[in-house]
Amino acid sequence: MAEHRQSRKRRYITWGVAGAAVLAGAGIAAQTSMAATTWPAQKTYTGRAFDACTAPSLAAMKAWKTDGYYGGAAVYVGGKNRGCAQPNLTASWVKSVNAVGWKLIPLYVGAQPPCQTGSSPEKITAATATSLGATDGADAVAKASALGMKAGSPIYLDMEAYDITNKACNDAVLAYVRSFTKTLRAKIYRGGYYGFSSSSAKAIATATNKTDLPGNLWYALWDKKDTTTTDWPWGATQFTNHSRGHQFQVNSKETRGGYTITVDRDSWDAPVAIVG
Repeated sequence: MAEHRQSRKRRYITWGVAGAAVLAGAGIAAQTSMAATTWPAQKTYTGRAFDACTAPSLAAMKAWKTDGYYGGAAVYVGGKNRGCAQPNLTASWVKSVNAVGWKLIPLYVGAQPPCQTGSSPEKITAATATSLGATDGADAVAKASALGMKAGSPIYLDMEAYDITNKACNDAVLAYVRSFTKTLRAKIYRGGYYGFSSSSAKAIATATNKTDLPGNLWYALWDKKDTTTTDWPWGATQFTNHSRGHQFQVNSKETRGGYTITVDRDSWDAPVAIVG
């Protein structure tokens, strides 16, 4: 995801530093665990999706939809670490692109790991991890709701690469993620998470304690394989029941219907926003 969270150069550096080296049925079960709560039915999309730093114009979205190659699009709904302005991303835009058939994937660029290289406008600390997760979770819901993404929608928390072998850092990240996800669930939004298969996503998938971790995992593994199964890095019973997304290629400059956009490509089999 280009300048969405940090510069491309920095993303490769942090991924390398982190080391290029769940739950059965988690997608629904983990999000419906609160007693006496009636959840809207999950809206699932299975197919190709893209994410671009800035939400494209409505005209571009309409032109790209006629092509038929993509059916889903990720949009950056908020977060202090969101890297690009979003002049097109309004409730009217969301309603219009939904009407022409796009399945939207809400992404929130929250606080980043304390041990991550470089600087971010908002970083996690051990002392603030839980309170910050709650604050950001509430903000994510408010931002998604203002765009017309209703209760029952997922929100994918973006966590960039970091050294998951640094226990203090990893513990702080997991505390933040748990608090963020718990806050979403309390407001009837499904928890999702974007991270790298070598680090930030791996931390979620391999955590011993699964309490309050997100039930939908979007993993970055840039192998150019359009799949959420054959290159799935972890156990086959993890994140099943339509709970996986795979970012398989980045910086793909594509022209469709006369509009050229640089996107990252995703293979999708997971929840998308409920709109309308």
